[in-house]
Amino acid sequence: MTDCIFYGGKGGVGKTTCAAATGLELADEGRRTLIVSTDPAHSLSDSLEADLGPEPSEVDLGVGSSLETTDEGTLELDSGGSLWAVEIDAKTQQERYEKLATALAADLRSAGIRLSDDEVERIFASGAPAGGDEIAALDLLVEYVDSGEWDVVVFDTAPTGHTLRLFDTPEVLGPALETLQSLRGQASRIGTAAKSAVFGPMSMMTGSNTEGEESLEEFQDRLRRARDLLADPERTEFRVVLIPEGMAIAESERLVEKLRDAEVRVDRLVVNRVFEDPDEGCSRCRSRYERHAKRVSEVRETFPDLEVVTLPEREGEVQGLEAVWSIADRLPAAA
Repeated sequence: MTDCIFYGGKGGVGKTTCAAATGLELADEGRRTLIVSTDPAHSLSDSLEADLGPEPSEVDLGVGSSLETTDEGTLELDSGGSLWAVEIDAKTQQERYEKLATALAADLRSAGIRLSDDEVERIFASGAPAGGDEIAALDLLVEYVDSGEWDVVVFDTAPTGHTLRLFDTPEVLGPALETLQSLRGQASRIGTAAKSAVFGPMSMMTGSNTEGEESLEEFQDRLRRARDLLADPERTEFRVVLIPEGMAIAESERLVEKLRDAEVRVDRLVVNRVFEDPDEGCSRCRSRYERHAKRVSEVRETFPDLEVVTLPEREGEVQGLEAVWSIADRLPAAA
């Protein structure tokens, strides 16, 4: 079965770097690995030095790994592993939403609410509603895991607020889908009231086909499978990334609490950009070193039951396979 590792935290703390490094390490250990970026501010392409798009593509691991040269002169992992990556962009999310919106319109027509093509376009032309990115992420999670193509899927998730909504989504949408199912049965009687009730952020909650009630059941089943996977400690682990600052620690504490409330496994934190090697002759450097050491100690005290991994502060962004490989061995690969 496919395992999942999620990296989450506030924006700009280095989730992409951690996801990329973990993916490289997993592939080098012989596992077929997919890294998925659902963060709107994509930087996974830069980290992996790869031209990524909305469909998974294989990454050339030509730097730093246990590679052998074949007779054809190409490089391959001698462990049998492979690394794939994908960046889920706004267009992909919009396309998924449009399919769901079209299916909803067909459901409503079958229930006696007539919508012309122009009306459908006008209602749904403004794009996916709030929460659409979370629904797309859950749909993709189930799709990638069910494909059986990868041993591990590593998610570079969006900043904390989006991440919290992602984990809320299955429980929030279940009752909404039940309500929509009931509305469809009453549509011929409530007419305009049904339209106003279903045309909103929840209007996308239907299956990808036009078979009415069955499509709703199928979508509900996907949500249930996504929720079961997220809460399965044997298959899914969430790792929180933060930097050695007070506000980041407080936000991480809220995130860990939220994840635990959702019964999601959290075993470790990654404290990124820790200043580790001060010049003894530099008082400013020494002060920064001591401040970061104090913050790391605070993290360990705040989360006494979690493993705390630290990554060093570096000049500039961690971009390129060589740079990512240099920190991969400091992160635990397996969940």
